[in-house]
Amino acid sequence: MPHQPFAQTDPATVFRLFDQTARTYDLLNDLLSLGLHRLWKRQAVALLQPRPGARIVDLCCGTADLALLLAERVRPHGCVIGVDGSAASLEQARQRAAERPWLHLEFIRADVLALPLPPGAADGVMMAYGLRNLASIAAGLRVIRYLLKPHGRAVVLDFNRPSRPLWAQAQRSYLQQVVVPVARMMDLEAEYTYLERSIATFATGAQQEALARQAGFAVARHHPIAGSLMGLLELGLAGGRS
Repeated sequence: MPHQPFAQTDPATVFRLFDQTARTYDLLNDLLSLGLHRLWKRQAVALLQPRPGARIVDLCCGTADLALLLAERVRPHGCVIGVDGSAASLEQARQRAAERPWLHLEFIRADVLALPLPPGAADGVMMAYGLRNLASIAAGLRVIRYLLKPHGRAVVLDFNRPSRPLWAQAQRSYLQQVVVPVARMMDLEAEYTYLERSIATFATGAQQEALARQAGFAVARHHPIAGSLMGLLELGLAGGRS
């Protein structure tokens, strides 16, 4: 099992990192992905299959890109609860949610691994670009399992570690030659240089599937997308929709 970034670091360090990037996070995502991150997030929502009236928990919700998409899908009687440890990110999230008062959104500032939510609190769970930054991938998957109702589903979107050397080199080149220089221009180089390190030590798709099964999931399928540069981990409990 690869070493997890921040595994021996106080979670507050990670939260401060995202506090520092909160105001420019959405702009940088658009610039660095040429807007494609929006497509990947919509693919994640489509895989989750949220239904009207469902209660969805969006872990590591950041500035609420996904929470807003999910809230549109579960309206009018459903609810989305966004969870993040970054106060600045949640401030941005609440401002964006306030512009759409017809959506039912709630936000909680908390460490994913110490959630103030009861077991079985959610019909579905979403996590985008968060699993890689937790102190323990296995613990994060257990939290998702804990939150889900018996027929619940979850989807985790994150960077993927390509198995083909050519794709792996292309990903490294992109991070080194595009991401860090752009972040440097915005005086955020230190905050974004961690990306390459965190991806290099992240669990592979197969390892994520194995850890999910150990956490109690009956369905654990990893789907590479975006030319294998990103991945969607589909999770379900016994009796859930396949």
